[in-house]
Amino acid sequence: MSKIEVNAIEPQCGTTLTLGASGDTVSLPSGVTLSGVGTVSWDTTAKTTGFTAVSGNGYFVNTTSGAITVTLPASPSAGDIVSVSDYALTADTNNITIARNSSNIDGSATDLVLNTQGAATTLVYVDATKGWKPVNSNEVKGGPKFVTATGGTETTCGDYKIHTFTGPGTFTVTCAGNPGGSSTVDYLVIAGGAGGASADHAGGGGAGGYRFSDGTASGCYAAGPAPLGASALPVTATAFPITVGGGGAGGVYGPSGSNGNRGTPGSISVFSSITSTGGGGGGQQGGGLNPGLPGGSGGGGTSGSGGTAPGGTGNTPPVSPPQGFDGGSGLASAPAYGAGGGGGASQVGVNGSSSAGGAGGDGLASSINASSVTRGGGGGGAALVSPAGAGGAGGGGAGSTAQGGNGTTNTGGGGGGSERNYPSASPFNGGSGGSGIVIIRYKYQ
Repeated sequence: MSKIEVNAIEPQCGTTLTLGASGDTVSLPSGVTLSGVGTVSWDTTAKTTGFTAVSGNGYFVNTTSGAITVTLPASPSAGDIVSVSDYALTADTNNITIARNSSNIDGSATDLVLNTQGAATTLVYVDATKGWKPVNSNEVKGGPKFVTATGGTETTCGDYKIHTFTGPGTFTVTCAGNPGGSSTVDYLVIAGGAGGASADHAGGGGAGGYRFSDGTASGCYAAGPAPLGASALPVTATAFPITVGGGGAGGVYGPSGSNGNRGTPGSISVFSSITSTGGGGGGQQGGGLNPGLPGGSGGGGTSGSGGTAPGGTGNTPPVSPPQGFDGGSGLASAPAYGAGGGGGASQVGVNGSSSAGGAGGDGLASSINASSVTRGGGGGGAALVSPAGAGGAGGGGAGSTAQGGNGTTNTGGGGGGSERNYPSASPFNGGSGGSGIVIIRYKYQ
């Protein structure tokens, strides 16, 4: 083997220098760096924070922990070259931004964003007009990726992860996944139930709005009747604030003629684009016939010697599929003068009758958190004589001939209506509504 040691090789005439003949192989030893010939030397230590690139170098950029900005060289010369590659296949979740640093990129005065999984590009500086021109690029799909998130009380069921929020919190997504693994989440969002009204002939509180996905995205669990379920939600790598609505207070008994003893509506619950409305307060007789209030599910109506008042309208404001049902009406007929039950997540509240208060509408069962639980029952309507209306299945408080029953915590159940306890006319208050809940479920492995 011959060896030639020189500092420079130049053509004897013209400007073309040929190495080897056709069919020959020209090899370079490991560690040799070529400069000025449109190639790059790769830095094999992955970058995890923002940096300024140097011409002639290629960089592996690791965005596992967050988006990264690569700044191109300032005052580049024609032929300068930089390469960037998505090291961890996470550029679709946490983007790589290539900042132009005052030069154009492919003729545009805008930064270049690599936002596909496995993206890689090589940029060569041409001139002031076009600036940095991409000369090759690629996209590697890689294997399946799964949603990764934190927040609330976390449990697992097989390959599925469940986040339960019984109060305010944050659902923080650090990886949005892909269709090969998972990229959507199922949810159950229940608002706070309303309070039942206080005497006389007081309606039950409506259940908190009940919104849920159909369960097909995370294990086909039992979610509820298909017509009432929506599609799962796609997520992005961001923090989603969670609101869990509180239950409304029961109506407080006031003097005869008072208008202040309807049940208080429940509060909203929120996850991402899903907002469930609090239940509507129960109606009552006092200073006139006051109907049940509208809400996720409507409050029960009332009755008296002057006639009847209807229940409140459910699914207010309207969403599709509906988040709840109407409250029942009262009936002005002795001896019970029965008040209407509050609406529930699966059915309207029952109308009051001459012999009983109306029962609250039933809620819905869901096994989103691995075991079947019924939530979203309406509160029962009061009656002057027994029996008063039962609370709806799913946490609804019972109506009464005295003190109304409370809705169950974290079910969105409505509170039961109350009645003056004749002949002593002792004052009793309506039951309070139950607080809501937010549950999120997805495939995590």
